[in-house]
Amino acid sequence: MENIVIKNIQEQDDTALAKIIRAALEEFKANKPGTVYYDETTDHLSRVFMKQGSAYFTVFLNENIVGGSGIYPTDNLPHDTCELVKMYLSPLARGKGLGRMLMQKCLQAATELGYKKVYLETMPELINAIPMYEKFGFNYLPTSMGNSGHTGCGLWMIKELEADTAS
Repeated sequence: MENIVIKNIQEQDDTALAKIIRAALEEFKANKPGTVYYDETTDHLSRVFMKQGSAYFTVFLNENIVGGSGIYPTDNLPHDTCELVKMYLSPLARGKGLGRMLMQKCLQAATELGYKKVYLETMPELINAIPMYEKFGFNYLPTSMGNSGHTGCGLWMIKELEADTAS
């Protein structure tokens, strides 16, 4: 049985996560200007996610870092909206439901932080992620929102979070 653990990002996770993110972009031929591939903050995610209103989760498979994802209050987004960011898994981690687990963790964190909507930017090259976003209820937008600085992304989606009805 495989041991899966999802934790809040720690500084010691930074190097492994940066390698996973860049390797995935290379794998899908999406390592182009205007993406996180060339963003220097990719090397220091633990620092980036110290910002109020953000969260990033590292996923471990049998004690090895295999990916992560987070939410972030991207500049110029509406106050009630965060961005789903840097969701990447290594090839060893795919097909095991880890993307679904990370997505659930991020949506839960967004709800707990008081957000009403989650926005994301992606690229057509990332063919594995798009169907998952659709299954989670993300809808396409005609243009980008906010100011992520990632002009290489050509697909934009948004999801309304459901109000917590359990009291």
